[in-house]
Amino acid sequence: MRKSDKSTSKILEIQGLRALAVALVIFYHADFLPGGFIGVDIFYVISGYLITNLIIKEISTTGSLNLGNFYHRRIKRLLPASALVLLITAAVCYLLLPPLDRYQLGRDIIAVTLLLPNYAFAVWENDYQNLGEAASPFIHYWSLAVEEQFYLIWPLFILLFSKLGVKALKIAILSVFFISLTFSILQTPNSPIFTFYSLHTRAWELAAGALIVFIPKKHKVLSKVFYKTCSLLGAVLIIWAVYLLTRQSPFPGSLAAIPVFGSFLLIFSIGNWPTVFKNLLNNPLMQRLGTISYPLYLWHWPVLAIPSLVFERKIDLNEKLLAITAILFLAELTHRYIEQPIRYSKLDLSKTVLVFAATTSCLFIAGVIVLNTHTTNIFIKEKALNIDLSAITSLPAIYDDDCHASWGVKTSKDCLYGELTSNKTIVLFGDSHAAQWFDAVERIAINKGFRLISLTKSGCSALKLPISNRGAYNGEECRQWQNNSIERIKKLQPEVLLASAFSHYNLNSKDMSKEFYYLKAQTELHKQLDGYVTDMVYLTDTPKPEKNIPRCLAHKSLDSCNQINRSPNAVIKELIKIDPYHWFCNKSCEATNKDFILYRDASHITRSAAKAATAELEQALTKGGIFN
Repeated sequence: MRKSDKSTSKILEIQGLRALAVALVIFYHADFLPGGFIGVDIFYVISGYLITNLIIKEISTTGSLNLGNFYHRRIKRLLPASALVLLITAAVCYLLLPPLDRYQLGRDIIAVTLLLPNYAFAVWENDYQNLGEAASPFIHYWSLAVEEQFYLIWPLFILLFSKLGVKALKIAILSVFFISLTFSILQTPNSPIFTFYSLHTRAWELAAGALIVFIPKKHKVLSKVFYKTCSLLGAVLIIWAVYLLTRQSPFPGSLAAIPVFGSFLLIFSIGNWPTVFKNLLNNPLMQRLGTISYPLYLWHWPVLAIPSLVFERKIDLNEKLLAITAILFLAELTHRYIEQPIRYSKLDLSKTVLVFAATTSCLFIAGVIVLNTHTTNIFIKEKALNIDLSAITSLPAIYDDDCHASWGVKTSKDCLYGELTSNKTIVLFGDSHAAQWFDAVERIAINKGFRLISLTKSGCSALKLPISNRGAYNGEECRQWQNNSIERIKKLQPEVLLASAFSHYNLNSKDMSKEFYYLKAQTELHKQLDGYVTDMVYLTDTPKPEKNIPRCLAHKSLDSCNQINRSPNAVIKELIKIDPYHWFCNKSCEATNKDFILYRDASHITRSAAKAATAELEQALTKGGIFN
C-alpha cells in the first residue's frame, strides 16, 4: 500500500489492472488486439470489488450508509471529466462532420446525458439499416452507463440486505451473480446486441468483484503457492481471452466468464503476485496509466473515431500512433486540471447536485439544438443537383409491407406482387442485396405477366455461407429461414428463381478463398432446387462504394465519392449469370446518374437506380432465355 497526495489509499495491483484494462481497450479499438474489448470486463470486476468494499466498510464502521455522501463522491468522480469529453467531442463533430450527421449526433448526446446510451445504442444497432455504418464517437459511453446504473442501484441493494445480516447479503449477491449470468448466457444467442449493452446481463461481472470482499480472512492463510497459482491462472485466462475472442465471438454469454474469472483470481490473490507480475503492473508507467485510466477511456474512442469519420476511411498505422499520443496527452491534462481538482474540492452536496442538474440540462439542450440543426438536403455542385435524403434512403415496398424478413424472423410471409392471378411465378430470393432489386423485378413481372413472390431477409443471403454470428446476425436463425424458403420454393415450383447475395461478407473460414465458398454455396443451392425450378438465375452483386455515398456527397466533391469497385462475380455454369456491373459503370463507376444518386449507403443501390436498370435487367433475362 502507498499513500497518494490526497491521502487516499491506493492498491498498486488494482492500479496496474486498471492500466492493463484501458490499454487492452485502446489496442482493441486501434485494431492491434482481437479481444482487447475484454478490458471492459476487467473494469467491471474491479468496480464491483472496490465499490462493494467501500460500502461494506462504511456499514461495518457506522452501522449504516450515508447515501448522500456516496452519490456525492460518485458525481464528483465521474461527471466532470465525462461532461468535458462529451462537450468537446460534440463541438468537434459539429464543426467537422457534415450537417447530415447532426440528427444522430444530437440523439447520441441526449442519450449519454440521460445515462441511457447503452440501451439507446442497443436499439439503434438492432436496426438493420444502421449495420455497417461507422460507430458513433460516443459509443464507448455505453460501458460507463452500465456502471452508473449499477452505482445507482447497488448501494440501496446492499443497504437493504445488510439489515438482514451478512449471510443474507452474501446470498443476495450470489443470486444477482447467477441470475444475471443465466440471462447473459440465454440471451446472447438470440439477442446479442441487447445482451451486450444491458445492465441485467452485465451485473454478474460486477457482482463477481463484489464476492471477493466476502472471502473469509482465514482463507488468506493458505500457502503462497496457492495464491501465486491463482494469479498465474488469472493471467493465463486474460491472455487467452485477448487472443481467443474476436468481434465475431458470441459475447458476453459464457465466454465472458474467461476474463471475469481471470480478473477475479488476480484481485483475490493481490499481495501474493509473482515478481514478474509486480514488475509488469506495479512499475511507475503502469501506475500512472492506472491513475489516469478514466480519462484515458473517455478520450480514446473519440480521438480514434473522429478522424475516420472525417476522412471516411480507416486511419493508418502512423495516424493511430499519433492518435494514441494525443489520447495520453489529453488524459493527463484532464486528470490534472479537471478530474483531481473537482474530485477533492470542498464543494458540498447541495452545490454538487445543483452543478450536476445544470450540467445535465445544458448538455440535454445542446443535444436538442444539434439534433434540430441537421439537414436532409444534399447539394451536388458539380451537377447543380439538390436531392433530399428521404428520396435516397427510401426502401422498396416489401419493407413497409413487412415482406422483407428482419431479425428474429425464420419464415417469410405470404407476400404476392406482380400479376396476382397469373399461373407463372418469379421468386426473388436472397438478402437485402436481392431486395434492392424489388422495384425492377416487380415491373418486369407485370410487363411479362408473372406473379412475384419475394423471399428476402436482412443479412441472410440465398447462399449458405460460413458467416459467424455478429451483432444481430444469428447463423442458426438464418439457416432456418433459408431452409424454410427453399422448401417453399419447392412447393411453388416457379418458372424463374432470381437469387442474389452481398458478395463482401466476412467469412469465418480461412481454409479456401472467398470465391470457393460462394461457388460451393451456389452449387448447393442448385442441387437443392434442381428439378423444382425451370430457370435459376444468379444476379451478381452491384459495384461496391468505398464510402457511404449520401454522406460523402453531403460534404465532399463528386470525384472523391466516385471510389466504387467491381464486386466479385463468379457464378457456376449451372446457373444463368447476370452481371449488373456495366449498367452502373463504363470506364469508371460513378455515385450519381443523371438526376439521381445511385447508392443509399455504402452498399445498396437506391430505388431510383433499380428502376433505371429495369430495362437492362429485363433484356438480360430475355437474353438468358427466360421469357422465350
